[in-house]
Amino acid sequence: MSKVLQCCQLTKSYKQGDIETKVLKDLDLSVDKGELLAVVGSSGCGKSTFLHLAGALDTPTSGKVLINGIDIHQLSDKERAKFRNQHIGFIYQFHHLMMEFSAQENVAMPLMIRGDKPKDALLAAKNMLDQVGLSHRIDYRPSQLSGGERQRVAIARALVTKPSLVLADEPTGNLDSDTAEQIYQLIRRLNKTAQTSFVIVTHDLVLAKRMDRQVKLVQGQLSPLFDEGNKQLVTDDANSVLSQNSRPVSDKYV
Repeated sequence: MSKVLQCCQLTKSYKQGDIETKVLKDLDLSVDKGELLAVVGSSGCGKSTFLHLAGALDTPTSGKVLINGIDIHQLSDKERAKFRNQHIGFIYQFHHLMMEFSAQENVAMPLMIRGDKPKDALLAAKNMLDQVGLSHRIDYRPSQLSGGERQRVAIARALVTKPSLVLADEPTGNLDSDTAEQIYQLIRRLNKTAQTSFVIVTHDLVLAKRMDRQVKLVQGQLSPLFDEGNKQLVTDDANSVLSQNSRPVSDKYV
């Protein structure tokens, strides 16, 4: 199976005066086409840093990030921005929609930035909103939508460019259990339909358990979260790292 994302010996350090802090240390990871991967870990462990590096939003201290075989950090800034628009989608805990634009206009924006004609971009946005169940809300502004609807618009915006990889930072973290379940089902359906790979950062162990694969980020490195087969936590350490941040989820979704 082809690899959509490959991180090779990925390291990210920050210096403050004479003190150097390594947030990520020789991290290795590969994600297959169509795979749903959960990345879990405590607050401040480097999950967002990892997503920024994988999404070409930041530059590693050392190591490589390959998307569809392309070393994205060897590209120029202009080439990297174009590559990101064409191959990577982003979903955040908070939707980051532009409040002055309609749902349709928000979803169309990445295509317009790419250079698509407004008419074509708006049509693609309309079709994408239909896929996420919001065809009746295309003219609504974010302030007129519920939290779950706003997140659906954000998902449509991430997928309208037909990316091979979507990076999601706590996509259900700001939602109630029922709405979070709807968003999960939507992600799973779109994943199957388009064979889009998802890397989902989450504190929610129940959500993580439903992904194809789960890893935990501890001390700058990734390791399996669960034993294969029985889905039991590998170590008590993983449990202690996550328990304080895990959001309760209704038993009917376990």
